[in-house]
Amino acid sequence: MNAADDSATLAYASLQPEDMIAALESVGFRCDGRFLTLNSYENRVYQIGIEDDEPVVAKFYRPQRWSDAAIREEHDFALELEDSDIPVVGPLEINNDTLHQHGDFRFAIYPRRGGRSPDLDRAELLRQIGRFVGRIHNVGAVQPFEHRPTLDAESYGESSRDFLLSNGFIPVHIESVYEGLADEILDYVAHSEARAGDVGLLRIHADFHPSNVLVAGEAVHIVDLDDTRTGPAVQDLWMFLSGEAAEQTPQLAALLAGYTEFRSFNGAELNLIEALRSLRIMHYAAWLARRWADPAFQVAFPWFDSPRYWEEHVLALREQLALMQEPPLTWIEDFR
Repeated sequence: MNAADDSATLAYASLQPEDMIAALESVGFRCDGRFLTLNSYENRVYQIGIEDDEPVVAKFYRPQRWSDAAIREEHDFALELEDSDIPVVGPLEINNDTLHQHGDFRFAIYPRRGGRSPDLDRAELLRQIGRFVGRIHNVGAVQPFEHRPTLDAESYGESSRDFLLSNGFIPVHIESVYEGLADEILDYVAHSEARAGDVGLLRIHADFHPSNVLVAGEAVHIVDLDDTRTGPAVQDLWMFLSGEAAEQTPQLAALLAGYTEFRSFNGAELNLIEALRSLRIMHYAAWLARRWADPAFQVAFPWFDSPRYWEEHVLALREQLALMQEPPLTWIEDFR
């Protein structure tokens, strides 16, 4: 870490309202002093009041996570989706740019969009979400990312396992159990990938879950492409499935009924669902560990880094190991 990185990290950790005001005023906004902290931990995100205008949402990027090129690639993808009339909330272009710098802070400005989490018991809403995902993937398949990573076993699984073991987060009494189990998980992820075959990869949302869909009356808004990556299409679908397999089957049918109105779906990708869920569980634990020095994480996740957390984490991985050995979900293609 060089001196500039140190400076940016220290400034980010102590971001103050006056810093936000100065940053927004540097790109032409006049703030009225109203601030609302929004639900984000990876970045600092605020709704900020603007004099004689609607509030905006300002995202201040965590130093050293993404390069400027990777952030701009995320922004460009969001704007491509907006241009295709997909209801993704992309950044505002100000002074011919979407990524701005003020002092130590990199930031972007977004329009405010409200709404509630979707009611996933409504098959028609799931079908609508499936339509949006199919349309997103049509755009995502047009060209590849150059600066964003790929969601795979190495980046989400192996690196997570190695980071946790090498930095002493796993309690000693279950360290060997965790290591052996993580290795088994990765072996079965490889088996799942082999069953799926060559599914193809494309630009995807990658963190598409119900909290990133806002429903406001008849309007739907899709938010937070901060973690957009290259990956398999099913990654943007499986997080809308819940319950036992019998409950997930009609949910999947509704999603894919909408998806296939706009894009074909390779049913072999269903072999990847539990593998992707397993990788996400591993990645989430390592994400918390990597951010544990941030005081905001210690306040928000006080249960992390306790023996009980890691014991439950091992239990969750055991359950995933069993699920990966079961047959994949069935796709009812004639869903109505």
